[in-house]
Amino acid sequence: MSKPTTAELTTLGIAEAGHLMARGEITATALTEAFLARIEAVDHKIASYITVTADRARLAAKQADMERSQGLVRSPLHGIPIALKDIYETEGVLTSGHSHLRADYVPAIDAETVRRLKAGGAVLLGKLATHEFANGAMTPDQPYPAARNPWNTDYQPGGSSSGSGAAVAAALCMGAMGSDTGGSIRNPAGFCGTAGIKPTYGLVSRCGIYPLSFSMDTAGPLAWTVEDNALMLEVLAGHDPNDQASARAPKVDYGAATQRPIKGMRIALARTWYEGGLSPDMAKGMDEAVRVLRDLGAIVEEVVFPDIRDYHICGRVIITAEAHAIHRQEVIETPEKFGYTTRRRFQLGAFLSAEQYLSAVRFRRSLQVDTRVAMRGYDLVLAPNQWGPPETFEEPQAIFHFLGKPSLSMPFNITGQPAMTVCCGLGSDGFPLAFQLAGRPFDEASVFAAAAAYERATPWRLRRPPL
Repeated sequence: MSKPTTAELTTLGIAEAGHLMARGEITATALTEAFLARIEAVDHKIASYITVTADRARLAAKQADMERSQGLVRSPLHGIPIALKDIYETEGVLTSGHSHLRADYVPAIDAETVRRLKAGGAVLLGKLATHEFANGAMTPDQPYPAARNPWNTDYQPGGSSSGSGAAVAAALCMGAMGSDTGGSIRNPAGFCGTAGIKPTYGLVSRCGIYPLSFSMDTAGPLAWTVEDNALMLEVLAGHDPNDQASARAPKVDYGAATQRPIKGMRIALARTWYEGGLSPDMAKGMDEAVRVLRDLGAIVEEVVFPDIRDYHICGRVIITAEAHAIHRQEVIETPEKFGYTTRRRFQLGAFLSAEQYLSAVRFRRSLQVDTRVAMRGYDLVLAPNQWGPPETFEEPQAIFHFLGKPSLSMPFNITGQPAMTVCCGLGSDGFPLAFQLAGRPFDEASVFAAAAAYERATPWRLRRPPL
């Protein structure tokens, strides 16, 4: 391609930008300045950033350019502008958790994931909006504006990694870090039309990230393409002795995995989870995704999994109990500092008994086994990412969130499997449609292969929100 203009720089993919920097056609400094200018020009419409670290970003970009000129390339992210959900601790930079309780908190050290991104040469642009302490609901009584959906700013972007999904979709960073306890990477990825992966539980360190649920929190990236997610995960994945849940897994070339053919790959379609419950647009999107994957040579067959409500209620009990344990002291001593919905959700955990919590933990194990049995003979699971379009800001946020429509993302938090959100079109209302592909534990490579093959076969990465 010809040398991109300043406006085109912000819509480059990570892989593409890396190739251009390697050939000397663009610089990390030019890339960073383009993103900083776009943030200043359009972020007031969607409020995706809480803090922009412009001076630090410029210094990091200058360092990346100097190192690249000397032949040093630290990783696929060397010189790439990235942003962080504001629950990731950052040395010398405000880490608010989108809460009055941390309005002045400036950590002394970086989260392990942030350290790895910096070691890989990434340029950190700043900190992104989130639901308070990643709890999955947004209320107006919090210290910063709620992030808005760049496809239509009257609507929510999904959460709790709300700013991450909005910023990537709006071309305000090339990639963003999120967290996923009950769908908080995949929900904003789906509603904002980006790609996002919840890695296998334990693959990416959570050390230095505000916790919500000890046994379900998972850190991971969002980016515009599947390949870009893969390149980010290459830098992030790996054992961390300071995270008790961290696993020792073999190093994988995830970027190469995105180029693998998928002919003969076996995919289990979890139709019983969503039959009759999707919006008409989302139902058509799912049917079309099945057709495309079959045309690519994959074998897609319907398989019966445990009831979607079982995963949902099990996960909600565990998250609610563990979130209360984490925030109990502050909920008792300074309840007024929490947003209304956050406070009520955290207080709810006080009404769950030890017996109920332990029953949910045991039930989780049963669901993990039953899911593994249902997947026998299959490489991946295919399911919708969302029931339909996002909510408006006027719709009330649920406090008692055990009942109602179950979460389509929760099954893979319960099982700990890797699960990726992939855009599969735009609905008649203009909002993105998305499905999930989930793999066996630590087989992110197969997830990336199928998701990237689908992306290459469809035109959905060519359209951005019309901000």
